[in-house]
Amino acid sequence: MRLHPLAADGLIAAALTTVAVLLGTEAVAQGWPALDPLAWTLVALLTLPLVLRTRAPVTVCLAVHACWALYVTLDYWPVVGSFGPMLAVYTVAAQRPTRTAAACAALLAGVWIYAGLRSDSAAMASVVGQAVGFPLVLWRFGHVARRTGELTLRLRAEQADRARREVAEERVRIARELHDVVAHHIAVINVQAGLARFVFRSDARTAREALDTIEGASGEALAELRRMLGLLRADGVQGADGAPAPGLDQLDEMVTRVRTGGVGVRLRVTGTPRPLPPGVQLCVYRVVQEALTNVLKHAPGADAAVELAYRAGEVTVSVTDGGPVEGLDPVTPAERGGHGLIGMRERAKLYGGTIAVGPRSEGGFGVRLTLPTPVQVARRGDSVRE
Repeated sequence: MRLHPLAADGLIAAALTTVAVLLGTEAVAQGWPALDPLAWTLVALLTLPLVLRTRAPVTVCLAVHACWALYVTLDYWPVVGSFGPMLAVYTVAAQRPTRTAAACAALLAGVWIYAGLRSDSAAMASVVGQAVGFPLVLWRFGHVARRTGELTLRLRAEQADRARREVAEERVRIARELHDVVAHHIAVINVQAGLARFVFRSDARTAREALDTIEGASGEALAELRRMLGLLRADGVQGADGAPAPGLDQLDEMVTRVRTGGVGVRLRVTGTPRPLPPGVQLCVYRVVQEALTNVLKHAPGADAAVELAYRAGEVTVSVTDGGPVEGLDPVTPAERGGHGLIGMRERAKLYGGTIAVGPRSEGGFGVRLTLPTPVQVARRGDSVRE
C-alpha cells in the first residue's frame, strides 16, 4: 500500500513524538529534572514540524534546532529532543545540495557540543565524538538517498524516452507494412482495370477475368490492412483476426497474381526448403512483393524472374526483370527510388542481411536480398542441393 508523502511524514513525526514522550518520563531516573509543561511543549515543537520536512527541509531543520537549543538551555535532558534534529539533517542531506547539507550537519554538531558543555564536561571527549560522527553518518546516508533518487528519475526518463522511440519505430514499421500492402495490390488493380477497360467490348471473357483479379486483389488488400491495423490493438505478431503474417508458402499466390497483371513471372526455388523464422519469411515476402510491384509500375510488359535459394547459413532471393517493353508507358516515372527501396534496405538491416538494388548490365533491374539463417537451422542440415 502506498501512502501519500505527507501522510508518511505525519506517521514518522508521530512515532518520534511517542519515543520522545517515553524517554521524557525517564528523565528523573537518569538524573535530570522532570519535564514540565514548557518542556513538553518544546518536545512537541521538536518533532511535530517534521510533518513538513520534505516540503521545507531547511526551514524545518532550522526551526527544530532552534527549539532544541532552547530546550538544552533550560537544562532539560538533551537526549529527549535529539531525534527531531537528526532526522531533519538527514532530510536536508537527502533533498538539498551538499553545501546546504554540510551547514545543517555543522549546526547539529554545534548544538550537540553545546548540550555536552551544559550537562557533563567530564564526558566531552565522547560528546565531541558523537557530535562529529552522527552528523557525518546522517549526511552520508542522506547523500546516498539523494543520489539514488536522482538516478531513479534519470532511469525513468530514459525508460520513457526508450518507450517513445520504440513506439515511433513500431509506427514506422507498420507504415512500411501498409505501404507494401497497398502499393502492391493497387498496382495490380490498376493494371487489371486498364486491361478490362481496353477489352470490355471486344473480349468479355478477358474483361471478366480482369475484374475477378481486381476483386481478389482488393479483398486481399483489405484483409492485410485489417491485419496490420490489428497490430495497433494487439500485442502479438498476429492481427486482430488471428491471421498469420505472409510467408514463403504464399509466394506462389503472389506470383500468380502478378502474372495475371501482364508480367511473365517465373519462380524458381533452389536448395532444400526448410522452416525459417516468421520474421525472416515476412522480410523475404515483402521484398519480393515490393520488387514485383516496381516491375508492374516501372517496366510494363517486362518478364521477371524470382529465384529463392536456400544456402548454407543463409537464404537468398533475387528478383530481376528485362526492362520495359517499347511502346508501353510505365504507370509512374522510371526512376525506382523512394520509400519502397528504403523499406527494403531497412528490412534487410533489421534481420542482419544485405540487399543490392540497381540496374543490371544486361538491361533491366535487379534486387538481391541475402539473410542469415539461425545457427540451429544450419545444424539441422542446412545444405544446398541445386
